[in-house]
Amino acid sequence: MVIYSVAFLLGTTGNGLVIWFSVFRMKKTVNVVWFLNLAIADFIFTFFLPLSITYIALDFHWPFGKFMCKLNSTLAFLNLFASVFLLTIISIDRCISAILPVWCQNHRTPRLASIVVLCVWILAFIFSLPYFIFRDIYDDNGRVFCYNNFADDPDVSISRHVDTVIMRFIIGFAIPFSIIISCYTVIALRIQRNHMTTSTKPFKIIVALIVSFFVCWFPYHVFSFLDVSASYGADIHDVIQVGIPLTSSLAFINSCVNPFLYVFIGREFKGKFRSSIQSIFERAFTEDTVQADLQSKTKSTSDSQIL
Repeated sequence: MVIYSVAFLLGTTGNGLVIWFSVFRMKKTVNVVWFLNLAIADFIFTFFLPLSITYIALDFHWPFGKFMCKLNSTLAFLNLFASVFLLTIISIDRCISAILPVWCQNHRTPRLASIVVLCVWILAFIFSLPYFIFRDIYDDNGRVFCYNNFADDPDVSISRHVDTVIMRFIIGFAIPFSIIISCYTVIALRIQRNHMTTSTKPFKIIVALIVSFFVCWFPYHVFSFLDVSASYGADIHDVIQVGIPLTSSLAFINSCVNPFLYVFIGREFKGKFRSSIQSIFERAFTEDTVQADLQSKTKSTSDSQIL
């Protein structure tokens, strides 16, 4: 309850500020589109955390009905998929900017970024649907539980549970992080080969977001697989009973740390106290100079060939 409450207070406040300044106070750039939608995903999830807090406070009695039971669980995984898909798109965007600077100069626009983001939300919604479909309530003598009802048949239930965990890990973790690592490997090689300099602020922020997501969500996936093993008879009930709530809490914390990463990595610490919050976010979301460096390199090469 304490962790969920902290995540709610910090998440709604921090992400709310990011959304406010991104929409009303900042110039709409590609980076702002990316970070705005990350903040929206986190804000929506943390905004509904009081439902989970109430559920725990009432000793796991769900008073909000079946629809809210389904919605609350769906929003958690909508946040998971939307966040990791956006981090993947950001990595691909940086990689393309490093490899094809001229194309980016002509086609990398906020409008295109908004279209990509719309596709991300649609995909995240599709992959979150199973949690809306299978979530259900059970009334046990007046005490209502909100749980995953995969099927009445135990074998079918276990099979669907396994499929859901595997799909969530592959689509929501393994594939995206493989793409992210590949993109940053290409960027690093490109920078090293061309001896380019790059603005460290947006680079550090994006890396911090990715590391934060990995640290917060990977333990949850590990214990999800352990939970599946317990369904097949593995004697790890005590480990699951302790680990699942802790790793779930860690995953929820991820939704409130991003705004603080923007602030504390977006510029030097002592400078933060001398500028407005708006200035902090503007500096955090400043477009990277990798593309500009590459364009400069390309132009220099063309000029030397002409001369």
